[in-house]
Amino acid sequence: MIRVLLVDDHELVRTGVKSILTQVPDISVVGEAGSGEAAIQMVQQDRPDVVLMDVNMPGIGGIEATRRLLRIAPDLKVVALTMLDNEPFPARLNEVGAMGYLTKGCPADEMIQAIRSVFRGQPFVSSDVARKHILTDWKRHSATPFQGLSSRETQVMLMILEGQRNQEISDGLSLSPKTVSTYRQRIYEKLDVRNDVELTRLAYRHGILSDKVDSV
Repeated sequence: MIRVLLVDDHELVRTGVKSILTQVPDISVVGEAGSGEAAIQMVQQDRPDVVLMDVNMPGIGGIEATRRLLRIAPDLKVVALTMLDNEPFPARLNEVGAMGYLTKGCPADEMIQAIRSVFRGQPFVSSDVARKHILTDWKRHSATPFQGLSSRETQVMLMILEGQRNQEISDGLSLSPKTVSTYRQRIYEKLDVRNDVELTRLAYRHGILSDKVDSV
């Protein structure tokens, strides 16, 4: 059973998410918090496996709350909930340790996939977040090749850049390994790269990855 804590300052949002998750047999909602401060107290008491964390909240906010939570519970998995239009791209959340990234308007099955994926230790980026990242964070680069990718291709590409193999991507997105292989090949063709090494180099070149390349 995956124990989930819901963190959002809007009770209506928490109620809606809880109503969805209570219908999933392998997920149990163990608590709700309306602020980052309250979430810290509840994690210490209830020890959930996964936290669904709203990014924009009064007080310390979702990013700082995530940072503090993972200091006291390093094995905790955090899925950030964003509004996209004015939220930081997952890179900032990744820096503080979040493993999943969803929009509040994502389909219910995608939210369930995200919870299951991060519980297994596999990062998850929703297709909306992935697509928005490509189209907005690099809109100043009019010639960026990534704008030609579909939402699903962008999602798969970001998981490849996380170092995930076909089977891991397959499990995380509920796709067959063959379908993942097809997406991978399409990405290579659209970006004119031959393998993951060249894809990684291209990602660094266009700012999708910000660290220095040591191994490629």
